Amino acid sequence: MVDNKTTESAEKTESKKALKKEAKKAEKAAKKAEHKSQSQDQTLIPEEGDVSVGKYGKLQLQYAVQKKFTYVKDLNKSVSGEVVWVRARLHTVRARGKQCFIVLRQREYTVQVLVNVSETISKSMVKFASNISKESIIDIEAKVVEVPTNIAGCTQQDVELLASQIWIVSQSSPQLPLQIEDASRPEKAEDDGDSLNIRVNQDTRLDNRILDLRTPTNQAIYRLEAGVCRLFRDCLTQKGFVEIHTPKIISAASEGGANVFTVSYFKGSAYLAQSPQLYKQMAIAADFDKVFTVGAVFRAEDSNTHRHLTEFTGLDLEMAFQYHYHEVMMTIGNLFTEIFKGLRDQYQHEISLVNQQYPAEPFEFLEPPLVLTFNTGRKMLAEAGVEVGEEEDLSTPNEKLLGRLVKAKYSTDFYILDKFPLAVRPFYTMPDPQNPKASNSYDMFMRGEEILSGAQRIHDPEFLTERAKHHGIDVSKIAAYIDAFKYGCPPHAGGGIGLERVVMLYLGLDNIRKTSMFPRDPKRVTP
Repeated sequence: MVDNKTTESAEKTESKKALKKEAKKAEKAAKKAEHKSQSQDQTLIPEEGDVSVGKYGKLQLQYAVQKKFTYVKDLNKSVSGEVVWVRARLHTVRARGKQCFIVLRQREYTVQVLVNVSETISKSMVKFASNISKESIIDIEAKVVEVPTNIAGCTQQDVELLASQIWIVSQSSPQLPLQIEDASRPEKAEDDGDSLNIRVNQDTRLDNRILDLRTPTNQAIYRLEAGVCRLFRDCLTQKGFVEIHTPKIISAASEGGANVFTVSYFKGSAYLAQSPQLYKQMAIAADFDKVFTVGAVFRAEDSNTHRHLTEFTGLDLEMAFQYHYHEVMMTIGNLFTEIFKGLRDQYQHEISLVNQQYPAEPFEFLEPPLVLTFNTGRKMLAEAGVEVGEEEDLSTPNEKLLGRLVKAKYSTDFYILDKFPLAVRPFYTMPDPQNPKASNSYDMFMRGEEILSGAQRIHDPEFLTERAKHHGIDVSKIAAYIDAFKYGCPPHAGGGIGLERVVMLYLGLDNIRKTSMFPRDPKRVTP
């Protein structure tokens, strides 16, 4: 019979040995990095008779001669034979005898550089080049040369650079908390026996966000995200909307809930805005007719999910209508269609880059967009064996299931669900005049997840007061909001979009932290 105490003692001894081994390994790596750094500094002192003196070292920017730089993406056979200057990051470096191979990276573009001992290139210069730490920013003067066979590891495959000068502009620390190659690996790569299975986890990425953002995938994600903002602004501006800027410090919870951040405000308290909702409506009451805003939105929700953030970028719009709130609903639906077309037509390169690391099915949509009633959605779920009450909201699993059912039946990843139950909407939502249990409100979905919640707003101050009291809201705290409708306000509707969620779902990503440059959630407020 085995003695449990003896076994535990042996395990503890082995554990201590393993920890000591890891500590020695880390110490050895630190010494190696320090030695490399010192070695690099020593190479800055030219040896006697060095034919490359004045062609390498640390660049003194204030004395630097102005140069015309060429972008890495423009290096191809058309500039073969030319001598160019390139400023980029040192992606990888490999010394081999009297040669040194460098890969330069400029965002998602890479090119190979050869530093070779010759009549004008000394051993000291080659040694200097081989000791430059990865991620350093360097200036290289080089001749563009065609290569007989394509360079598989670079985006610029038909040419390489033969270096004649190398200058360090900004030197990186030799020890990196993550490797760009590891952070760029396809997430679902097939194991062919030769490929590395090294992956960088989410916390490591976010803790070292500056490095992580340098990957080609992240460069593409945030260019595409900027594209969503631009398309949103351009489409609405062309339709006569005016961009406004609303306060982020407010006197009362804008949506009547408890999920607000309270901030000290001189001798009293204020709140960070959950939404620009009230101020958009005030702008409509002030005769702006069509308005939109882009800005930070704060939600003090302890939701540690794949799609929630405590701070995100809201794309909000509000619009007066003539006859029916569907005028606004379809304006928003068509806005999404225009954004999807713009991304498809103008951002294919970025979409392709993201798909290389995070494979996803292409986003499908209909023109005009599909509109279903809430009751139709309930019936589709019921046919699939899931019952949803007439006055019940959709849970996240039910949203996703309905999204799959809609995709299978209508071949679209985007649709609108109209006539939500009144009981699950905010106090300012207009009830459906034909059905007291329903409201003139709508949600919009991408790949089965909600990305916009909107509605017709109550524009009658007496009715608005009644609904606020029904929801248990202290009317005195929203007096300025209610007063805005005392002097006449046109019927209007609108909605709010979460930018990061739109990008996440359009690209088929699994976590909203991949589309928030510096995400904020209940467990993270840094970097």
